[in-house]
Formats: sequence, structure tokens, C-alpha cells
Amino acid sequence: MDYTHLGRTGLRVSRLCLGTMNFGPQTTEPDSHAILDQALDAGINFTDTANVYGWKTGEGVTEQIVGRWFAQGGGRREKTVLATKLYGGMGDWPNQTFLSALSIRQQCDASLKRLQTDYIDLYQMHHIDRDAPWEELWEAFDILKQQGKILYVGSSNFPAWGIVQGNERARQRHSLGLVSEQSYYNLMKRTVELEVVPACEQYGVGLIAWSPLNRGLLGGILRKQKEGRSADENTQRNLEQNRPAIEAYEAFCDELGHAPADVGLAWLLAQKAVTAPIVGPRTAEQLTSAIRALDVTLGDTELKRLDEIFPGPGGPAPEAYAW
Repeated sequence: MDYTHLGRTGLRVSRLCLGTMNFGPQTTEPDSHAILDQALDAGINFTDTANVYGWKTGEGVTEQIVGRWFAQGGGRREKTVLATKLYGGMGDWPNQTFLSALSIRQQCDASLKRLQTDYIDLYQMHHIDRDAPWEELWEAFDILKQQGKILYVGSSNFPAWGIVQGNERARQRHSLGLVSEQSYYNLMKRTVELEVVPACEQYGVGLIAWSPLNRGLLGGILRKQKEGRSADENTQRNLEQNRPAIEAYEAFCDELGHAPADVGLAWLLAQKAVTAPIVGPRTAEQLTSAIRALDVTLGDTELKRLDEIFPGPGGPAPEAYAW
């Protein structure tokens, strides 16, 4: 397993991050625990979850599953860089959603209890809250740090201006600020290259890519359909809208001799701003497949060909649209 620093920190994390969103709704608890063990055995020390995962309001189903895995001992917690998130609704009362200082305090304590741990390595805001001033946010997070409940703070789905604003306000407080941003990023969805990626590079913020295979479209969907596997309505609609590019992509993967999913992950690993793509396996076999991507090396010629198939926005802003 390869490791890298999370942004400008001294924290070392694996180049693949294990996503747990399927644990509970699609993957049973025993199978989830087996996948967590398999990931640790493979050297994946970076695990991401969220208080809303499990999709039963207020229950934190997935965090509970991870917590019971930690409770088995064997160094599981000590070996894991644990990331979780808050923002989404955890109840019907006004402050059980979003990012007030009260919500941050209560949701952190609730996640710690479910996860059966006394600290969270990376505590992430799942979305920007335009009504919560940064002074309030940083005071709340700094208190959690002082209490030893969290170590680092990250963002998810933030715009570039949010990353800049947050880190500048942290600088004024002599605080570390945001160390990571979790964004929707893959070969087909490259909007973040305009502003978010440059902001991450300038501020030393590690970029964690979610949906690295664009909800399966980059995972060999045409091959799977030939094998008789079906896709949901939204995925099928997106496939039809992008069929020529996906056909060219899978043909190019055949030329390379690699599975489409491996190439899609390898492309993200080749982007210098990316710390790790999040892989969210439903099965042990899917995790084994994702790990193969670490052995795929894409040179300049291959990267250029992928850019031709899935053109990005044309580089960073403003050059991408002004010149």
C-alpha cells in the first residue's frame, strides 16, 4: 500500500480511502466487518463515514456498525485514521441539522458514542452552511480539539471560496484550519478543476474524491450489461447521454489491458491534488478489485487520451473560460 500526507499535515493516509456508505443499507454488518478487516489487512488505514449514513434519521446506522467493529479490539481503532461527517438532519428539532455550535457539539458527542471511540481523526462538514459564520464554526471546532475529541477539520462539497474563507479565518485565529476537502470528482465530473483544485493546492488541502467511478458509469457498465446485469433508471439515463464517450473509454481500457474501474481510479491517483479516492465496496470482491488500481500506471500518453475522451473544463479558472 502507498501512503501520502493528508494535505499539509504530518498525518499519513493510504492512497485509497474506504467509504462505508453501503454498510447497513446494502451490506450486512458481518460482511461490513469483513470488508473493514480486509481493508486493514491490505494496508488501507483511512476510513470515511458520516452520521447520516444508514439513512434512518437520528440512528447513525453505519457509524454504529463501524463502532462495533472497533469494539472487537485487535488494534482496529489504533490503526485506523477515522473520518466522519456532520451537517445532515439527525432529528426533527431545529438544531439537529446544519452547523451551529450547538449542533457541532451535540453531533460530535453522538458520533463518538456510536463509533465507540474517544476521538475522531478527521471531522468533516458534509456541506457548507451559509448561515453559520466562520467565527462560530472555528470556536466550536477549536473547543473540540482542546477537549481531545477531534484532531483535524475538513470540508466536503465546499466551493473554492469556502475553502479560502475558512482557512483565512483560521489563520486569523492562529488555527490550523481546513486540511481536507471531499469533492465529487472523477473522469466524467471535472468541474472542481476550475476553482476547488487550485484552492486545495494553494492552501495545502488534501482532496478526497467521492464517487470516483461516477456511480458505476466508469466501472465497465457496458461489459456488465452484456453479462446481463442491469442498472437503475438514473444510471441508464446517464449512460445513454454519454454512450459514445463510455464506449470509447471501455475500448481504450481494453487496449491498456486494464479493467475500466482500475483505470478510473488510477486516473484520480495521477492527479497531484488528490490524496485518495473513496472506494465504497458493497462486497469483498469489489474491494479487491479497487486495490488493483494501485498497480496501474498511466503515462502522459494515456492521460492525454483520457482527456480527449472526457474533456475537463479546460484547466483552472479563469484561463479555462477567459482565454
